[in-house]
Amino acid sequence: MKIAILGSGVIGVTSAWYLAEAGHEVVVIDRQNGPALETSFANAGEISPGYASPWAAPGIPMKALRWLTMKHAPLILRLHADPAMLRWLFAMLGNCNARDYAINKSRMVRLAEFSRDCLIALRQDTGIAYDERMQGTLQLFREQKQLDGIGKDIEVLKADGIPFEVLDKAGCIGAEPGLAASAAPISGGLRLPNDETGDCFKFTNALAAMAANNGVRFLNGTSIHRLVEESGRISHVETDQGKLMADAFLVAMGSFSPQLVAPLGIRLPVYPVKGYSLTVPIVDEPRAPVSTLLDESYKVAITRLGDRIRIGGMAEISGYSRDLSPARRATLEHSAATLFPGAGDMAQGSFWCGLRPMTPDSTPVIGATKVPNLFLNTGHGTLGWTMACGSAHVIADIIAGRKAAIETADLAISRY
Repeated sequence: MKIAILGSGVIGVTSAWYLAEAGHEVVVIDRQNGPALETSFANAGEISPGYASPWAAPGIPMKALRWLTMKHAPLILRLHADPAMLRWLFAMLGNCNARDYAINKSRMVRLAEFSRDCLIALRQDTGIAYDERMQGTLQLFREQKQLDGIGKDIEVLKADGIPFEVLDKAGCIGAEPGLAASAAPISGGLRLPNDETGDCFKFTNALAAMAANNGVRFLNGTSIHRLVEESGRISHVETDQGKLMADAFLVAMGSFSPQLVAPLGIRLPVYPVKGYSLTVPIVDEPRAPVSTLLDESYKVAITRLGDRIRIGGMAEISGYSRDLSPARRATLEHSAATLFPGAGDMAQGSFWCGLRPMTPDSTPVIGATKVPNLFLNTGHGTLGWTMACGSAHVIADIIAGRKAAIETADLAISRY
């Protein structure tokens, strides 16, 4: 079968790999000049199945109001007359209850755990390298009330059989020795020893190169205009380089997926939530993180990537704006500098932002659509890197009509 994949971020490229491995003829189309040059370019670098949790949770609306007043706010909301934004916000608020949280969390953990297993197998089979580390993730609490509030998360971890450690300040420093230089308050932490880290950009490009060697064609620098439907099926995709025909089409265009499928009568509830990152060179090795630390107060992840530190996080709901706000950079610098002072050269940092494709229930949309040969693999939000391999494995099975290794019915767009 000839399959056209629209989008060459980490989701599109991993999908291409698994589909090619299954024996399909695969072509990947993207407007950028290479893979992973948009949202996959400089994300936080964490692969954290254990922290796969919905943004929509009980108590979030009240927390959000408080966050909006903070100097170093983890949430920034810039409302404007965008019906898609308002629909998404109302739908997300509708998921902020215990019942929906439990359902959505279960879906996310199922996929994230499977994805980690797929990544491990891929790494063993191919030897792919991407500044990977397997030293766990530490969620750090600056305030005692944060530590006291982790009971619900621990119950979920226990129910899912995910190993964890609750640490005091000394335990946090034991896991991340660079914290010994910090003057910031540290009440404790929650550590997930099975989590991993790695450079998503390096991974995606390395996998794309291997996929190309296996026959996958990459049409870089090619803008996608529209999908053309004939006799109830997609006949071809129109691009600025002409039309391309295929037997099946997979949309993996992140936040830009809804606009592509809307003319087909498909309402895809994915909306961009901007995240920021700062990548700095390490200048004092003993003060640097050894893996990923999640700063719960500012919702910032601080990750070791080789000889660099990637500081990423925050959620800005402002449409498709890619403006780089100095205030957001200040928040990233504040989080990292107070926990790992002197570890990296902030002045030499590379500041970046990306548009995370979020669904109202935080679960990606993976599966078939009402158009028989059109499929979706999008809406992963902050967890595209964590869920990429599992999502690609699943969609390859779905397209081939095989039974997937995990339950997939509740991942499809039909759940809406």
